Amino acid sequence: MFEVDHPATQAWKRERLQNAGIAIPESLTFAAIDFETQTLAGGLRRAGFKADEPAFFSMLGVIVYLTRDAAMSTLRFVASLPSGSEIVFDYAIPPSALSESDRKLHDDVTHQVAARGEPWLSYFAPAALAGDLPGIGFARVEDLGPDEIHDRDFKGRTDGLRLNGIARLVKAGR
Repeated sequence: MFEVDHPATQAWKRERLQNAGIAIPESLTFAAIDFETQTLAGGLRRAGFKADEPAFFSMLGVIVYLTRDAAMSTLRFVASLPSGSEIVFDYAIPPSALSESDRKLHDDVTHQVAARGEPWLSYFAPAALAGDLPGIGFARVEDLGPDEIHDRDFKGRTDGLRLNGIARLVKAGR
């Protein structure tokens, strides 16, 4: 298993683990990568990743912080891996496509994270992304919005949990 993050964030995580006395499993390898100046392919190769074997990637809460070019480069790399490789990621839809209440939520969230030095940099229109992903090599793409996620995963809940509409979830595979 590879844990990939920005070098500064990864150093902070490692320090927190050490301070908490949490042992790092032997099966875990850290790969510090700045997606804007390095590629996922290069960073993983340096960490010992075997690109000739299928792999699963989870990039939840990441894509919004990357430029579109860095996000697409990362997705292209995953799409280039052997058959059986998959990725799960979430992405934000453009604020202009949001309802008024979701746009307010978006604005509140993005202002808070930007104030901490982590602005949202990329947005994707679902229809355009649906065309882009097969074009870069993904054979299977499932793109779920909040209603589909709720119907599939939260149906029958009695606590009123609902997802907002500012992001979508994708599972794509080769």
